[in-house]
Amino acid sequence: MEGRAGGRGSARFAVLLALVTLIGAGIISVVTSRGSGEPAAATPTPASTTTTTAAAAPVSIAVATTTAPTATSTTTTTTTTTTIPQPRLLEIVAVPDNASISINTSDGLGITSEGVLSEMVVGPVELAIEAEGYQAHRETLEADADTELMVWLDRPGQLLHKIAQWSTAGAPKQVAFTPDNQEIWVTLLSGAGFQVFDRNGGLIAAVELPEAGSVEVIFNRAGTRGYVSQMETASVYEIDVATREVLRKLDTGGVWTKVMALSPDEATLWASNWVSNNVSEIDLATGEVRRKLSTVTTPRGLYVTPNGARLYVAGFEHGEIEVFDLATGDSEVIYHSGGAMRHLVGDPATGLMYASDMARHHDLVVDTATDEVAVLADVDRVPNTIDLSPDGKVLYVSNRGRNNPETYYKPGPEWGTVVVIDTATGNYLDAIIGGNQTTGLDVSPDGTMLAYSDFLDDRVTVYEIPPYEDLLAGDGGRWEAHLAEIPK
Repeated sequence: MEGRAGGRGSARFAVLLALVTLIGAGIISVVTSRGSGEPAAATPTPASTTTTTAAAAPVSIAVATTTAPTATSTTTTTTTTTTIPQPRLLEIVAVPDNASISINTSDGLGITSEGVLSEMVVGPVELAIEAEGYQAHRETLEADADTELMVWLDRPGQLLHKIAQWSTAGAPKQVAFTPDNQEIWVTLLSGAGFQVFDRNGGLIAAVELPEAGSVEVIFNRAGTRGYVSQMETASVYEIDVATREVLRKLDTGGVWTKVMALSPDEATLWASNWVSNNVSEIDLATGEVRRKLSTVTTPRGLYVTPNGARLYVAGFEHGEIEVFDLATGDSEVIYHSGGAMRHLVGDPATGLMYASDMARHHDLVVDTATDEVAVLADVDRVPNTIDLSPDGKVLYVSNRGRNNPETYYKPGPEWGTVVVIDTATGNYLDAIIGGNQTTGLDVSPDGTMLAYSDFLDDRVTVYEIPPYEDLLAGDGGRWEAHLAEIPK
């Protein structure tokens, strides 16, 4: 009798299991009493036991078996829970669009598609994307929620990996990660202010500034304040990073304000004035200009030493590097190339500063302890923005490429690039072919991402940075190969 009752209970449970699978939600407990000849009635458990969301949580089936008490025993209950994974929507877009996308899932599903794939899958999923002339991309996706993924294949030898690209408003001049690595702010030279994106290119905010667009952006260390420069009004806007509200407008008293630098204690802001040939020193407590330092012609890049004692200025017109004693205001030109000095960055740990010379197509290294200057490495034509990895081991350089002979506001005969350089040796670690006039550039504060702008394409691109050891072992990455790809 007990055997017959057990068989009928198993059959009933199979029916219930099929029903639950069909409706995709709920838990039904089947209780079988071993002391009787018939199974107990099926009793639904509360609906709150299993919650179905937009992500479609897995269905759980709980089976409880109760043993009736005897003279020598107490009641015991054993519960077995079986989780049935639910299918998730997996959407993949590959670049180039003729790439072959293949997936293999845990339930034995194998699918191959070209360029775009959209399937309901049960994770984990083994993904492989391949195309002739590109490195294959392989990864395991958990697929425990609906997933949309865009994958760019890299050229053979590329060590940095492209992970995002998106369009911006007009003429993206600079890009900058917020100190928490979560946002990318993009200044717009011909736009109406600046834009804020998440790391995947989702537009968070479009902030309009009065009268014109913007040139550069920097943040305080805490990431609570941003400072955005505006050439046409010779102004710096102080922005609340969390709300993107303009807190105040700081007038520099100069003409065509460009690059900014904060003092180590963040009480002072310096701003270079391209046309009036001076640097404004602003007291951030009052918002007033404390003094204006007369500089070499067309000052642009700025770097303040970690002790706040000296300020370096890049002179664009004649390729000078000038250094100011901030206590006295006196200055000295320590280097003159006859080129076009553009951008300065420094490594507080080593005391080394780096400079890009647009006209000489190379980058310099300056020992700020002795002010000795040397060429670190030759780069591609018209180097622009530079930035260091957080550990100071790698220098990243954006290069616009040769200008159009009519005007640099039109695409030129070469693609822009990003060159990756080992600061210890000056050796090339990798190179990226960009778009038309690769200009703005920034490394994320955690050192894992590189963002750059293509000025004439109204576009921002983000790459994932591998560990320094992988760069060293990469045999120069695409440095040699990219040279043949620069001409259009």
